[in-house]
Amino acid sequence: MAPKLTDQRDIDFVLYEQFQVDMFLKSDKYKAFNKKMFDMVIKEAKNLAVKEIFPTYTECDQVGVIFENGGVKVPECLRKPHKLLVEGEWGALTEDPKYGGQALPFTIAQAAMEYFTGANYILTTYPILGHGAGKMIDLFGTEKQKELFLEKLYTGAWGGTMLLTEPGAGSDVGALTTTAKKRADGAYDISGSKIFITNGEQNLTPNIIHPVLARIEGAPAGTKGISLFIVPKIWVNEDGTLGEANDAVCTGVEKKMGLHGSPTCSISLGSKGKCKGFLLGEPNQGMEIMFHMMNEVRLEVGTQAFTSASLAYQHALDYAKQRRQGRSIEKLSDHEAGQVPIIEHPDVKRMLLKMKSYVEGMRSLVYFVAFCFDKEKTSKDEKEILHYSNLIEILTPVVKAYSSEKGFDVCVEAMQIFGGYGYTKEYPVEQMVRDSKITSIYEGSNGIQAMDFIGRKISGSKGAMLDVLISEIKSIIATAKEHDRLNTLAIILEEALLLFETTCKNTSKALFSKQMTSAFACAHPLLEAAGDIIMAWMLLWRATIADQKLDTKDAAFYQGKIKAAQFFITTIIPITIGKLKAVTYEDNPVATMEDNLF
Repeated sequence: MAPKLTDQRDIDFVLYEQFQVDMFLKSDKYKAFNKKMFDMVIKEAKNLAVKEIFPTYTECDQVGVIFENGGVKVPECLRKPHKLLVEGEWGALTEDPKYGGQALPFTIAQAAMEYFTGANYILTTYPILGHGAGKMIDLFGTEKQKELFLEKLYTGAWGGTMLLTEPGAGSDVGALTTTAKKRADGAYDISGSKIFITNGEQNLTPNIIHPVLARIEGAPAGTKGISLFIVPKIWVNEDGTLGEANDAVCTGVEKKMGLHGSPTCSISLGSKGKCKGFLLGEPNQGMEIMFHMMNEVRLEVGTQAFTSASLAYQHALDYAKQRRQGRSIEKLSDHEAGQVPIIEHPDVKRMLLKMKSYVEGMRSLVYFVAFCFDKEKTSKDEKEILHYSNLIEILTPVVKAYSSEKGFDVCVEAMQIFGGYGYTKEYPVEQMVRDSKITSIYEGSNGIQAMDFIGRKISGSKGAMLDVLISEIKSIIATAKEHDRLNTLAIILEEALLLFETTCKNTSKALFSKQMTSAFACAHPLLEAAGDIIMAWMLLWRATIADQKLDTKDAAFYQGKIKAAQFFITTIIPITIGKLKAVTYEDNPVATMEDNLF
């Protein structure tokens, strides 16, 4: 029997016990649904993921992509499941039905995407990027642009990309050199080169829509002068029919450590002087528009990393229960004793419990952000809307950066449990390690996420984002203190939270002083500590629910929630406190390190 793709019981726990998402059925926005419909969507997503998508996981990696004559052939095994995703309109679960959407809550869509992404996140990048491109057009496009592109992108019938990075302007977007010149017909001639474009060329869809960042002639330097353009691979006529091929050509694909089934392309725009694009939004509004897609994709990257970790944990757990090696620790001197499953060895059990705590904490975190979107969309109270908007803002870099790093760590831990077999291709964990590493790099590397966290999030809105996060965590700590079994855990987290709050406020002050360099040198350690605190919050929250249900027939499940919280808060949070104490702005060695001393 193959390992589970993910943990359906824990998904149900998060949805209906931790976040009680059935509350949204009472709102005007979701009153047409019922819990049975929610469960049916998730069940169908599970069936599709298990039966059609996951079987492509290993083959996709082994076959890889083929680049020839400016075209890219993706693994043929992706064709059928991609077709099923498009036909089921799975890429538009939360969107308006008039554009092929299902108008579902974000939390229910998150559950469906957990199955799809965990099954093969190479495949799910197609609907994710298409949705992201569509969302920008939805928010900023003209009615004609929505008519031409929106349904095709939301449903995944056409592919979508993000043409941002250039050879000489990676994360420094303001240094891009791609240009745009207005034509007599109102369109723009686009000229330039882009690299590292996921799905920039592929043979799954008849068209690909490229959102392209470029500078209109005469625009200001830097990010202030950047505009965004809709550049179709195949030109789209006024009546929606496809015209001639646009001058947006793939010039190569990268050979990568992982994600072998996903084409990462370099794209030449206007090499023949015939690349046309539509302006999206207003001139010089490109970065504002692109950030809508970037934030959406960053949350999806966190989901990619988390689901990789979840999949690796399920495989490691299954292997540890079946693999027999060594005698029980209590019978080491008994040479007649038989071998035991390795899950009985304390160090293996330690690794599994560590993996369990991270996976369950990350699941609650990514679902909580989806929950915040639902609260923001259904609330009629302006203060409550702002509260959840602030939570989304401050948690987005944490979801992306922390989940990507800890998700990778969990995959590495899974390989360790497999021992030498884990390092071979006989088992899929080595692929999980390779594939998941990219999540800490692309869509804004984690160092950039850390800079955003201290520069915009904990310091922005006069500290309002930090304040709402602290208040939410304090609320769970107060609840946990009412439980005898959890009181000690609550006190440990409370100590760490107080130090975290103080450190964040000191960091905000340092940003506007001579210690600014030191503050940014501490950005990543502080973001990592924030992730630890948030994991502990989520796990303690789960434990407060589980502690009330230990006398039910599902007692073992709930006891596992308490053990995960105990492990994380008593073994990881003391290290977090040390990390926070190490955040210093006086004589910081990074800030004072001269280049010639390396």
